[in-house]
Parts: sequence; C-alpha cells; structure tokens
Amino acid sequence: MNVPGNPLILAIESSCDDTSAAVLRGNRVLSNVVSSQEIHRKYGGVVPELASREHQKNIVPVVDVALREAGVTLNQLSAIAFTKGPGLMGSLLVGCNFAKSLSMALGLPLIAVNHMEAHVLAHFIQNDDGNALPELPMLCLTVSGGHTQIVLVKEGYSMEVVGTTIDDAAGEAFDKAAKVMGLPYPGGPLIDKLASEGDPHAFSFPVPQVPGLNYSFSGLKTSFLYLLRDRTEGNPSFMEERRNDLCASLQYAIADILLRKFRKAISMYEVKHIALAGGVSANSRLRKEIERLGEEMSCFVHVPPMKYCTDNAAMVGIAGLIRYQKGEFADIAVRPITRYENFPGTG
Repeated sequence: MNVPGNPLILAIESSCDDTSAAVLRGNRVLSNVVSSQEIHRKYGGVVPELASREHQKNIVPVVDVALREAGVTLNQLSAIAFTKGPGLMGSLLVGCNFAKSLSMALGLPLIAVNHMEAHVLAHFIQNDDGNALPELPMLCLTVSGGHTQIVLVKEGYSMEVVGTTIDDAAGEAFDKAAKVMGLPYPGGPLIDKLASEGDPHAFSFPVPQVPGLNYSFSGLKTSFLYLLRDRTEGNPSFMEERRNDLCASLQYAIADILLRKFRKAISMYEVKHIALAGGVSANSRLRKEIERLGEEMSCFVHVPPMKYCTDNAAMVGIAGLIRYQKGEFADIAVRPITRYENFPGTG
C-alpha cells in the first residue's frame, strides 16, 4: 500500500466495552492500547450504561498512553479516526464526541469508520512478521458477538455483504451456550479452552437450512438447550461430567456451519484470497479449519494476529487511513449510529 507522506492517524474505538486508542504512521501501527472493562463479568454480559461510564473514565488515559507509546505529540497528527458504528449508542457517543472535540481543537480532519469495515481491513496492517498482505478481490468471513457476515472486498476497498445471519450471530451462540452451562462471561474463549480436551463428535446438532449465503444460529442454540434439558433430567451431573465434550461439539458445529457457506461463497465469486475477521476469529478450531479450507480450494488464507481479532483501535486506524487517502472526511456534525444495513461508500 503506497501512502503518500505516511500520515499519522490517531484512532479511537469505543463501540462496546473496550476503550482503545492507536497511532498509525501509514499502515504501520506505532501503538495500540486497549482497556477492557472487567465490571461486566459479574452481570454475565455487557451492561450498556456501565459501559458508557467506563469509557468516560478511560478515554483520556488510554489516548495519552497511546500517544506516549508511539512517541508522538498531538501537533504531529494528520487526522483523527473514530468508530461511528455499529455498537452501543452510549459507548459510541463517548468516542465520537472525544474525537470531534480533538479534531476541532487541533484543526485536523475527522474520519468516521464503520466498525465492521475496520475488522475486515485489519488484514491490511503491515506487520513485522513478513506475511504478504491480501490481494483484491477478497472474501472475508467476519464473525463476532453481534455480527456474522461474508464480505466481498473489491478493488478500491469497496465492500459488499453477500451473506449475513438472519437471526443470531455465531459469537452470541457461543456466549449463550456458555451461560446455560454456568460458564463466566465472556464464554467464547473458555469454550475454546475446554473444547481442546473434549470430543467434537460426542454430540451432533442439526445444520440450519437457510437459502443462499445467509446464516442462522437460533436453531443451534435451541437444540443445545434441549440437549442439556433432556440429558440432565436423567442425570443431574450430566453437564459437569460432559462439559468438555459439549464445548467441543458446539464449537465443531458452529465452525462447520460457518465454513459450509463460506466454501460456497468462494466457489461463487472465484476469489483466490480469503480471510477471517472479528472477535470469534480468535477461535482455534475456526482458525485451523479455514486454513484447511484454503488448502482444499487453493486459496491464500489471511488470519489476523490475535491482537487484531477483538475490538481494537489499530483496525479503526487502517480503515481511517484508506478513507484519508480518498479524502473521505466526516463533517463535525457527524453522529454515531447503532446499526448499518451495509457498507456505505468505500466501506
């Protein structure tokens, strides 16, 4: 990626319960600071009001640390990028208003970024591991707690959602299953850990019959709940005795559902570069299976480093960079939005 002048961009992410700030010079990350909110664990999920209050407490110190780690001062910055949405309104407002205030005070361009677009574009961050960046067109399977999408990334980084969930997201299925098993929030990483010691074929679940490239996970959640109900009636200790097998079987089923449709999309669009993005891209089975799928279909596979899987500002910065290059800046009257129907403009 050729970036004239290598602009310095300060990026801010506050869509849910992580307050993050990053500084990028061109497509290289100089700092990427994330402050996670532990307060939600005792409630078994994110409490929106508490999340926005925590963002208000964290935003200034997080930005300060990001600037210091990057060795950059405010007057050296070229632009301010922030997450416009989707996300929790209270959380988004904190990041949006902070970015607007900083933009006005410093006289810098303001860049509004789609959070899901940022997850996809995280693959274009130049890392020091020597891995080649994706070539376009590319298909990206984006999987998180709130979204499950197959995204076609075209020349010029324009994006089209070609498949999405018609009900629940894959990440939500992980978290809800973890909750009924009595596992702490967030449940996804713990299911992944327990699954490593279980049998992925111990229990089977029906594959949803959804047309086209769309997904559905509500039926899987119901099937999992009924399995627990039926088996614990005869054996109250069933869940404790078979927890590892339950986690492994659930994880196998979710990965299988995701990749069945993704395989179909690869054939339809005849791409040679495929990618995985979003918080659930940290799941070990999904990472392994997409590598296998790439070998099967002769595709180059791009899987993000763990630090860019979950919500972070570096991904907002790379999305901001691409908009900066195109001169796509936001008006100071910009407001956050909780939902996007698709990717507007170039993303």
